[in-house]
Amino acid sequence: MTDSEPQEPGRTGHEFHDATPRRSARPAHSLVLCGARLADGRTVDVRLVGERIEAVGTAGSLGGARESGTRLDLTGYLLLPAPAEPHAHYDSALTAPTAEPPRPRHPERRPGDTDGIAAGAPGGAADGRQDTAGEADALPREDIQRRTTEAALLQLGQGATALRTHVHIGDVAGLRSLDAVLQAGRALSGMVDLHTVAVPRLLTGVAGAEGLAMLRDAVKRGATAVGGCPDLDPDPGGYVEAVLDVAAEHGCPVDLHTDGGDPARLARLAAAAGGLRPRVAIGPCGGLARLPHQVAQRAAGQLAAAGVTVVSLPQGNCGVLERPTPTAPSRMAPVRMLTAAGVAVTAGSGALRDAANQVGRGDPLEAAYLLASSGEARPDEAYEAISARARSAMGLPRVRVEAGFPAELLAVRATELAGALSLAYSRIVVHRGRVVARTSAVREYCDLAGAREPGLPRQSQG
Repeated sequence: MTDSEPQEPGRTGHEFHDATPRRSARPAHSLVLCGARLADGRTVDVRLVGERIEAVGTAGSLGGARESGTRLDLTGYLLLPAPAEPHAHYDSALTAPTAEPPRPRHPERRPGDTDGIAAGAPGGAADGRQDTAGEADALPREDIQRRTTEAALLQLGQGATALRTHVHIGDVAGLRSLDAVLQAGRALSGMVDLHTVAVPRLLTGVAGAEGLAMLRDAVKRGATAVGGCPDLDPDPGGYVEAVLDVAAEHGCPVDLHTDGGDPARLARLAAAAGGLRPRVAIGPCGGLARLPHQVAQRAAGQLAAAGVTVVSLPQGNCGVLERPTPTAPSRMAPVRMLTAAGVAVTAGSGALRDAANQVGRGDPLEAAYLLASSGEARPDEAYEAISARARSAMGLPRVRVEAGFPAELLAVRATELAGALSLAYSRIVVHRGRVVARTSAVREYCDLAGAREPGLPRQSQG
């Protein structure tokens, strides 16, 4: 007897995509996951047919000899809805220098300038920002496509079956980086879903006219969302309005970079974004944590009323925003306070081993671990931030380990969720009903009994 029989979950708004089976000469593939433990403590079998969960039953009820299809023994694994990555930067990923190059001397440089960039200019000393967009612009298309593929597969192996990457457009490179990322996404189709956010530098004034035209071209080219960093534009309010106008024209979501440290600017953004709810996301909003508590609470209430989602980056900011300074240290968005105010908060990885974060891992479970270990969320809330809320922010259908839901799953060797976030080494990733990635970790210790010269403990991965 199964606990749940095949049934189509109710659809509200854009929560679910079209689930009509694709026409094919071959029958849909079938996979039975046997003996998996769920977060609620039950041990179950789960049958996947095509791209959906067909049935969930008590252990041993679905994996019999008469069952057709492939069987996968998940004894010792915790089965969860797969995470999603709502904030990556693949056009600059994996570009961290292996060694610190010698810094050239510039005797003609004016006091206060940094590496030839005038103080106060975007990317300059007074501005304090780290320009990874220029680095991406200087890279050939083939290199960007290769690194995008490598970064996407890395995050897929860690469990994320849907990825959203921000891609710089404009300046010297035009749409080259976007074309490379889109090509990588097409090549990875069937293994992982890759979504792109077009990120122009400027959108206002004479200098912004070209960026605005290129943003529209990017959407026509295949970008799934529009965004950028209004904090870097001379007219932040005008930048937000321009992005929202393009989004309204093309019916696409908005994902903006902002530090969130200016409450007046956040209030204007919330007022303008209300018309596109719930398709507007902003992040990483670390500046909210530096505001007085009452001011931050008021801003959180305005974001909640406008239906704006906040994408926090527990592993550190990305290079689009300010580098930490003694007067403005790097902070994570105040997730607990935002959640209490009614704001939908998700968590992303941000920089992946680039100049902004040379040790970025891109692991969604680490993002959840950091939320939980910092006291910003309970383990179940932290995992929801990287799974259900991340998918919602990306406009993707909800996933539950129940009949009728999409077969987007992650199996982690653990017995309960807190343990999975703490020591999540071995993982099996299911996308569209198929196993697409597997990571196994084996830890071995020497046998001390009777050993005259015991060696050191060993750990291997395979």
